[in-house]
Amino acid sequence: MLLSLLKSKLHHIRVTGAELDYEGSLSLDRDLMDAAGILPFEKLLIANLENTNRFETYAIEAPRGSRTCRLNGAAARLGQTDDRLIVMSFTLLTPDEAAAHTPRALRFDAENRVVGPAS
Repeated sequence: MLLSLLKSKLHHIRVTGAELDYEGSLSLDRDLMDAAGILPFEKLLIANLENTNRFETYAIEAPRGSRTCRLNGAAARLGQTDDRLIVMSFTLLTPDEAAAHTPRALRFDAENRVVGPAS
């Protein structure tokens, strides 16, 4: 049996832009992806705190140090610049692995700087 557990969470990361005419995805600063353990093309669940939209997409990397969090393609219709998001990824673990698992959870300020762990 495998259990689906939270692997990574970016809490209150802010949307820095939206590009409708782009292949669907969420562009994230590669430094932030590394800090959270999110890989390019990894499936993401996103919750928009401003409008209650929840949707799935995948991660693509934006330049390191850019603090980018850009909605692309159809996702561009589900949020706008400065919206606060919760971005989550999940992993499948055995019960033994799950017992020792701790997700990487990061909290962000209004400029998409990591200000500490999220709960």
